Amino acid sequence: MTLTTILPSLRRSIPDPFLPDRWPAHTHLSTTDVIVDDVPMLRLVEQCGTPCVQSAAAVIPSTGGCPSPVEQTSVVVMRVVAAAFGEDGHHLTLDACRADVEPCWPELRLIGRASTTHTVSFHLDSEAGTEQRVLLPRDLAPGDLLAVPCRGEVVQAVGWASGFIQNGE
Repeated sequence: MTLTTILPSLRRSIPDPFLPDRWPAHTHLSTTDVIVDDVPMLRLVEQCGTPCVQSAAAVIPSTGGCPSPVEQTSVVVMRVVAAAFGEDGHHLTLDACRADVEPCWPELRLIGRASTTHTVSFHLDSEAGTEQRVLLPRDLAPGDLLAVPCRGEVVQAVGWASGFIQNGE
């Protein structure tokens, strides 16, 4: 458990902690954005819309951030289409479709604003019938932006419902 989990109001002054080995090399976090190779993801969304992808050199695990000469990691940014709160829990629909990508769901984070509400578990249902749970702020709403690192190079993101897709497949 982190300080920002216990006291979410701290998210206004410090970003949630992250695992650098899961993100591209030279990734930095602010309280409201993810910056990959000096490219703010919010700026990328302004230019490309959502879903959008930024790929860069992966981090060689346990090296303290050394970039890999051969491996890539991508960051996919998507928009929340719906956040429903029902009797069976919280459900999340995104503007992207996932297939053949390896997202690191524990690293999923809200960008564009600093939420000061506690996190809750959301169900993120896929077309394949598998269910994924993600921890996000309780006040998540349609229009919010989420960023998640993915293993490998995600060449293209194509908008479908609840996830994202690689190589336009």
